[in-house]
Amino acid sequence: MSSSPLALTVADLLLRPGFASRRTPDRVFDRLSGTARPADGDEEFTEEFRLLLRHWAEDENLTPVGWWSAQGHVRRHLANRARIRRLITEHPAIEREPIERPVFVVGLPRTATTLTHGVLSLSGQHRCPLLWELLTPDLEGSPRTRRRAVTAARLMVGAIDLFAPRYRDIHPLEAEGPEECTFALPHTVMPLSQARVPAYRAALEERDFAPDYAYLKQVYQVLQYGRPRRRWVLKSPLHTGNLDALLSVFPDATLVWTHRDPAAVVASFCSLIEHGMAITARPLDLHELGATWLGLLSRSVDRGLASRAAVPREALVDVPYSWLGSDPATGAPKLYDAVGARWTDADAARLPRIAARPKGSRPHSYDLARYGLTRADVDAAFADYDALRADVDRA
Repeated sequence: MSSSPLALTVADLLLRPGFASRRTPDRVFDRLSGTARPADGDEEFTEEFRLLLRHWAEDENLTPVGWWSAQGHVRRHLANRARIRRLITEHPAIEREPIERPVFVVGLPRTATTLTHGVLSLSGQHRCPLLWELLTPDLEGSPRTRRRAVTAARLMVGAIDLFAPRYRDIHPLEAEGPEECTFALPHTVMPLSQARVPAYRAALEERDFAPDYAYLKQVYQVLQYGRPRRRWVLKSPLHTGNLDALLSVFPDATLVWTHRDPAAVVASFCSLIEHGMAITARPLDLHELGATWLGLLSRSVDRGLASRAAVPREALVDVPYSWLGSDPATGAPKLYDAVGARWTDADAARLPRIAARPKGSRPHSYDLARYGLTRADVDAAFADYDALRADVDRA
């Protein structure tokens, strides 16, 4: 990559006075969480984020912006948890809100999951969470409250676009656009996209994610409470490795599993991680990055394949990349039919806006070799998945 954008260099300089605080992460955590005692039942949740911040601070390549981002991540999750718990205490009926027959778009990243989610969001019968809602889940409040939440989301998106201009070419974010569950789930591999956190990675491999998905359901119950009920359409490639936990909480879910050649997936995703991680950690070891994410992605899909065997056939929709990646106008109606939804002329009229690249963006190029990987490495890591993908392509 080229040298850091001037804006990122300036931000690192401005944040440097507070950078030394990463040597005392527990003190920082106490400040972030406030002096209030965690609510009953939330002690473990709180301590898990204390440990995450502690481990995050150990990355010697963390930048001042990276440390600021780590604190923001922890602060947001703690604040959202407290708000969700408070709202449920004040309105017990929230937990009786039915999240019926939700659609979850899963699969490896860079397999058109975002496009698939966007296409499904076109229907007025569907409800997709917006980025600002996921960052600050709450009941429907005053226009002023909404403006404040939307503005905060726009600032986050603006900072990413400013600090990593090519990121928008790869995965554009919109404050008021549909976004993935990753922003609401308490624990995912996303911190690993900002820093080297091996202790956290090891903890994730042993984690029971069912409580995380139970909390995710509460987030959507809050966002639904007092509003019209529509079928939720949700998305995250990171669900793929946790399908057992997801289905234990959402047993009537329909899974839309998108597919693409893993060699293209890994190269494209490593490029995405490189551009994002350059904001928060320097220098980057690109070969280490490649090995890390090849392992994480292949483990995720292996776990997904193991869970897939127990999913009823009628609850599983396989979507080859060609459906939307090559010809959205033909693939979109097939997708709607597969999930039991009706494709309308109004949906078709809005499709070009969803399928088009963002104005001013550039094509995304990527290469496995940049990350120390070969086609043989990927084929070996995804051998079982490739057999499934071949069957999907033939169907």
